[in-house]
Amino acid sequence: MIKKGLLLLGMIFALVSVHVTVALCRTAGQVAAEERQVKLQAQPNFRDLGGYHTVDGRKVKRGLIYRSGQLSQLTDDDLLVLKKLGIRTVIDLRGPSEVESRGKDRLPEGVRNVNYPIDVANLPKEENAPSGSISGASDYMVQATRAIMMHYTDVYAALIRELADPANRPLVFHCTAGKDRAGIGAAIILTLLGVPWETVREDYLLSNFYRREENQRELEKMRREIAQKRGIAPEEVDMTPFESMFLVKPEYLEGAREAVIRKYGSVDAYIKQGLGISEEMIKKLRDELLE
Repeated sequence: MIKKGLLLLGMIFALVSVHVTVALCRTAGQVAAEERQVKLQAQPNFRDLGGYHTVDGRKVKRGLIYRSGQLSQLTDDDLLVLKKLGIRTVIDLRGPSEVESRGKDRLPEGVRNVNYPIDVANLPKEENAPSGSISGASDYMVQATRAIMMHYTDVYAALIRELADPANRPLVFHCTAGKDRAGIGAAIILTLLGVPWETVREDYLLSNFYRREENQRELEKMRREIAQKRGIAPEEVDMTPFESMFLVKPEYLEGAREAVIRKYGSVDAYIKQGLGISEEMIKKLRDELLE
């Protein structure tokens, strides 16, 4: 039963959608006013990490680092947008089963495409992790986000090294919805560049804002499928237990950060010790990506 529950949670997590709430988006909505979203027909969560201010008064340059959800369904018009942005490298963080089921990235000709997989269907299970029941979905998401950050240091180290090469920029990194694996990647990169944690958290929550319509469609689709299997009307299905799986909540990111601090002392130390990123590379990235 527990194995079935974990499998279901993994499948829902692989859908990687989020459901917007007013409480979570109040702060994120203020950041959204900067219009950092790149409007694509087939991907609402493609956005520029530029424009954020750092603790030393500088600002992340626009047009060099992007985060996104899956790019496998891009339209011809979307490809023209990416071409106009001058995208050189796309880092795909999806696992093998997601790439197989959802398709490889659809990109303009000449764009370098690299896969550094984080397989959410097979995340390492930590001690004292929740059992996998749907009622524990929120706890599961805290555990899953922590596992992504703690156990895939090789992936995030590779992402930073890809970003450090000017020939690879502008660069996009993405997962399926662009909220969890890409969310952790963005948090690491922004912290490395000196962006304060409060801003990092706001950027993380922006997935709720940009994916609100997509989330509603995904949840309604799931509602209809559940209703059909149970032989009841869709309005009789209580979706509340599923919503935590479709959110990015502050406690997900904070849970990962707390685990990092317990082991390394700080997120900065995690970047240096856990990811093996040198002071020289950090300075190089800041010199090249900040203004």
